[in-house]
Amino acid sequence: MNIPYELWIGWRYVRAKRKTVTSNRFISFISGLSATGIALGVAALILVLSVMNGFQREVRDRMLSVIPHIEVNSNAGPIEDWQGLATKVKQVNGVIGAAPFVSGQAMATRDDVLRGVALRGIDPAFESEVSDLAKQIRRGSLASLIPGEFGVVIGRHLANSFGLQIGDKLTLIAPAGTVTPTGFVPRLKSFTVVAVFDSGHYEYDSAMIMTHWSDAAKLLRTDGVTGLRLRTNDMNQAPQTAAALTKALPPEFYARDWSKENATWFAAVQVEKRMMFIILTLIIAVAAFNLVSMLVMTVTEKQSDIAILRTLGATPNSIQKVFIVQGALIGWLGTLIGVALGLVLAFNVGTIVGAIEKLFGFQALPESLYLISKVPSQINFSDVSFIAMTSFVLSIIATLYPSRRAAQLSPAEALRYE
Repeated sequence: MNIPYELWIGWRYVRAKRKTVTSNRFISFISGLSATGIALGVAALILVLSVMNGFQREVRDRMLSVIPHIEVNSNAGPIEDWQGLATKVKQVNGVIGAAPFVSGQAMATRDDVLRGVALRGIDPAFESEVSDLAKQIRRGSLASLIPGEFGVVIGRHLANSFGLQIGDKLTLIAPAGTVTPTGFVPRLKSFTVVAVFDSGHYEYDSAMIMTHWSDAAKLLRTDGVTGLRLRTNDMNQAPQTAAALTKALPPEFYARDWSKENATWFAAVQVEKRMMFIILTLIIAVAAFNLVSMLVMTVTEKQSDIAILRTLGATPNSIQKVFIVQGALIGWLGTLIGVALGLVLAFNVGTIVGAIEKLFGFQALPESLYLISKVPSQINFSDVSFIAMTSFVLSIIATLYPSRRAAQLSPAEALRYE
């Protein structure tokens, strides 16, 4: 098989190491520096995007273990025949579970501790259809939520902040009270802690209280179920399923999916990912354009070689290809090393960060600030491919000016002083 001589010469320039010549040693140093910079930039970009993908996945999954994929609410007050409505929504393609709920805000108090909480009324018999709450119970039992007994299931962090154990009392204060001749009297009720759950999501574990929907309706005076919580067979198709539900249900009902419920958070994550990609791509670009200085030096040193090739019949286009090949090989080498290093780091980032935390005695992700306590990672190979392609294209672009300059070199001018 005949190899194009442009490829052969370009490869020879890359691997040539004449250590007795100072200029060659410096060019080799610049080449290695360029490849190293590209590799580190590619590895950093793969690692950062993998961690951000993992963070988004972990938070999303933990959210959806507590919140529903879709909520169906009514503009006409409480839903009297929620069982019939549940049967109807299950007939919509994609819906696999439905459960009633009552939701509202309340204040929780015990002794001298007072905190705002999200109160959700659920039906234990149907809750497993729409959430993983039963699997997240650490103490007590979800079946202990019996209507009329005013029991509550609370998150682990909320239980710790109040110092609550199973069987302890917790007072809930409704936001609306009763106006009497003596003034405003808040509506409050004493509840008994029957279970403690741990979803792994700090926001929910520290500020959510669940009780039977009939007890929540009595405290909040909603006169019944206010909506249905639904689970779909594909969380990513929840927006389309919600739109289909809105069309299929009577006008007084509307459906809202989980992506709209947390739209601000997910939009912020997407913006952060784009900005990190741009910033780290600039690092790759700086490293890639180090190839410009290396190739300009190579062209200056190889003027006599270029002139000889031209006198032997090489065209300017062929000379240009030689130096494009040289720069492309260095860029491709740096990209391959960066991809390999980035994948290794991304696959083991949890172990690496855990070892660093243990060595220096600190926590990289405080759970109260970042919702999760361990560094997650999710490698998206489409992202890896795009990063590698971007790095290689930048390397090719960096070779255009010096290779064009080499192609325009006059043989007579180059050999005048030889």
